[in-house]
Amino acid sequence: MSRIGNQPIELKDGVEFSIDADNVLTIKGDKGSDTLKIDDNIHVAEDDGVLTVTRSSDDDHQRSLHGLYRSLINNMIIGVTEGYQKELELRGVGFRASMSNGVLRMTLGYSHPIYFAAPDDVDVEVDNKKKKNTVIIVSGINNELVGQVAAKIRSLRPPEPYNGKGIRYVDEWVRRKAGKSAAKA
Repeated sequence: MSRIGNQPIELKDGVEFSIDADNVLTIKGDKGSDTLKIDDNIHVAEDDGVLTVTRSSDDDHQRSLHGLYRSLINNMIIGVTEGYQKELELRGVGFRASMSNGVLRMTLGYSHPIYFAAPDDVDVEVDNKKKKNTVIIVSGINNELVGQVAAKIRSLRPPEPYNGKGIRYVDEWVRRKAGKSAAKA
């Protein structure tokens, strides 16, 4: 019995749900719409504003898909109503970011600036608090895509453990190491 898959999903106000004959689920909300192709053995039904996800048998593969699709549908509903957001922080001397014509320009300690063009479904902006230009905000309705774009930006200069320089998530803690001079003492 899937504990996650059996939980009902409440449709929030202003959310429209539809599923076509090819098992393609469409969720529409205030922030946009999102689609998902569902496996043929998984069934989604709506009853009085509550979605239920069921499977056709207790096969191990279908049991694993049951909870997965329930979580994906729930994430879609949260995405079209509230949206998802990840914040990245640039740490290092001279590290900064700016936006121009939809392209993110970052100075990350290399001999050249790095340019990053985000996909159409994701919004990338630079938070200009205190004129530091060191916080990048990635937002959108698709949780997977927002996380993937944030991870791609982070991979351009991941935080290193000796000085702590690099791109990190705002709430990320980087374990610091002592350098080789600490071993000589």
